Amino acid sequence: MTQYLLSVHGSVDDETPTDEVVQQMYADVGRFNDKVREAGKWVFAGGLEPITTATTVDATGERPTVTDGPYSEAKEFLGGFWVIEAADLDEALQWAKEGSAACGGPVEVRPFNPA
Repeated sequence: MTQYLLSVHGSVDDETPTDEVVQQMYADVGRFNDKVREAGKWVFAGGLEPITTATTVDATGERPTVTDGPYSEAKEFLGGFWVIEAADLDEALQWAKEGSAACGGPVEVRPFNPA
């Protein structure tokens, strides 16, 4: 089995959802999470705090730097993710379709490097 990252992406231009929409999304994602667990495909998942809470650490130079804010200045951001096990890309894509419907956002699928 290969592990895949199903990452949920958002944009700073997205409208802020109402509390009702957020609660429905949480319920839908909870049901999706249960389904992934019951299928034995669950490895790990998590939702992230807003991009405004990010801190970037860069220790590639002579002295490490710590900067408030995200690494990139892009409008898009990672909002959450699932790590699943799937037999192949087709299976991972099927899970991603269900995850996207549950969270109400696009989901990128990437296999982990087996090395």
